[in-house]
Amino acid sequence: MVSSEVFDDIRPYNDDEVRPTLERLLNDQELLHAVTQLRFPRAAKPMGWLLRPLVSRYLRRQTTGVETILDFQTVVKHYLARMIEETTSRLTTSGLERLDANGAYLFVSNHRDIAMDPAFVNWTIHHAGFHTLRIAIGDNLLTKPYVSDLMRLNKSFVVNRSAKAPREKLKAAKKLSAYIHHSITHDQANIWIAQREGRAKDGLDKTNSAVVGMFSLNRAKNQNFAEYIRQLNIVPVSISYQWDPCDAAKARELYQQRFSGGYQKAQHEDVKSIAMGIAGQKGHVHVAFGEPLQGDYPDNDAVVAELDRQIRNNYVLHASNCFAWQMIHGEPPQVLYSDRQTPFDPSELPDEQAQFSQRMAAIPDEHRHIALEMYANPVNAKLVKNPIEPGN
Repeated sequence: MVSSEVFDDIRPYNDDEVRPTLERLLNDQELLHAVTQLRFPRAAKPMGWLLRPLVSRYLRRQTTGVETILDFQTVVKHYLARMIEETTSRLTTSGLERLDANGAYLFVSNHRDIAMDPAFVNWTIHHAGFHTLRIAIGDNLLTKPYVSDLMRLNKSFVVNRSAKAPREKLKAAKKLSAYIHHSITHDQANIWIAQREGRAKDGLDKTNSAVVGMFSLNRAKNQNFAEYIRQLNIVPVSISYQWDPCDAAKARELYQQRFSGGYQKAQHEDVKSIAMGIAGQKGHVHVAFGEPLQGDYPDNDAVVAELDRQIRNNYVLHASNCFAWQMIHGEPPQVLYSDRQTPFDPSELPDEQAQFSQRMAAIPDEHRHIALEMYANPVNAKLVKNPIEPGN
């Protein structure tokens, strides 16, 4: 049995670390500045000097009596509930009836938003009676100490992406593999990890085989591969957003990659993307849970193929996806959309179509086609694999 102390540098914080971490955060001027900007975007610049002390006192009141991770997540739950109320029109889910609330699962989801993907999975399983997630987060996102502290207080564990030397990268991957296996089989904890490093900015949800390869690095030499995969209780998850708050930023980045030879992120750009994803309008969000991978999978490729199949098949399209496909191809796609699985008919959705057209018109001309592709690609995936006959 692996000692849990081996994972001290990557694991989430424990209960005895909560109060000291909070005291450090409550005195972090950079965090106070960030919260002030988020809460008072117009007044933060001219009146930040006045607002920051007020924000500090408010946060201290909110965290009075917070001594454990559960206490902290109870506070987070309040803010998450308000965010969902203010930035989503509906949050729906499917597939949880196939899972055991007392089980421990490795949830592998598509990746569209840095913070909100695991947040929505966490919210839906919590309200269904499951234990909250331990969330994988790349160390490239932890560019500020307060971000690292906040994430690890919220049960995030660190994925080492900064390692450069091959031996160092392999060592980090083996530790991560061991931590995930230990969490599920020993701690009976649920885990969330994205199917790929980095968001699918183009709307193409493809599992990175290196992620699946990492899962099995901890496997003993004499242990059957399929048996080890079954121990992990891998569950594919498909998350779909009616609106992507970062769509214009993603389109700009992809445009520069295609036509300018590359894209250089600004310092702390990922932190800004996190804030944009949290605060931006998302419309209808659906979280679909697949079936646990309990088959006799012979190798990594078979696991990747099954993850891709379930994530694609369970993905719930929105009218925004269909309108984008129609704008590109000149005719409406013959697909089912919404969690109600309704045949798409644009003539029944004039207000939604006008809203989508207005959103696309706000994106610069040179970036617009890329934004349309981003929304349309999930439709392409459905048409290629699961076409439906017109009129059905």
